[in-house]
Amino acid sequence: MLQQICELAQEAGYAIMKIYNAQAPLQVQHKSDDSPVTDADIAAHKIIEAGLSRITPDIPQLSEEDPPLWSLRQNWQRYWLIDPLDGTKEFINRNGDFTVNIALIENGVPVMGVVYAPAKGLLYYAQGNQAWKEEAGNKLPIQVHDAKPPVIVISRSHQDSELMDYLRQMGEHTTVEIGSSLKFCLVAEGKAQLYPRFGPTNIWDTAAGHAVAIGAGAKVVDWNGQTLDYTPRESFLNPGFRVILF
Repeated sequence: MLQQICELAQEAGYAIMKIYNAQAPLQVQHKSDDSPVTDADIAAHKIIEAGLSRITPDIPQLSEEDPPLWSLRQNWQRYWLIDPLDGTKEFINRNGDFTVNIALIENGVPVMGVVYAPAKGLLYYAQGNQAWKEEAGNKLPIQVHDAKPPVIVISRSHQDSELMDYLRQMGEHTTVEIGSSLKFCLVAEGKAQLYPRFGPTNIWDTAAGHAVAIGAGAKVVDWNGQTLDYTPRESFLNPGFRVILF
């Protein structure tokens, strides 16, 4: 099934890139929380929704673009958690740092995840305690790698005073800025050692990257040291968190 999900993410990525590379201006709307949404978000959502319904008709889906009511999902133990286009701001700015995120949640844990960055030709995927990266047809297993001084990966679009204060206290380090769930993947493949996040994220922003991080030997914990949990709850918001090495 993992291979089928990878192919589905790539199919959604192709639809995104068709819009991304078109000469026409992007059609951008805003949702109730003021976050942007484009035709590419919707096109990718429809492809993933149809594909997952075909591959696993018995597993319900929670997508950013069509989240079910709390009354429908409150007892889910196994479900797909999807962000059809993570990094819509990066997509609008045409900097390539956007991804397709698909994760399978079982009892609150992301047990399978696919992160596809179509503009970069990068595919990351994981199941259990194994993770891989594919680029230009080459598939390699990935794992975390410690380094001194550490590389800290931070959001390109979401930097706040709390993050800046944290970095000032970190001692010697270097930082890398990148968008979307690629931050999880940089830690997973050993190119960074820490991803701190203070600002708000939603569960669909993190689940697939979280699965890749777990598969590569990292962990994703809130600022109290508790692993991020995807057991259904009424709010979609995550607490602040860190992606760190074990």
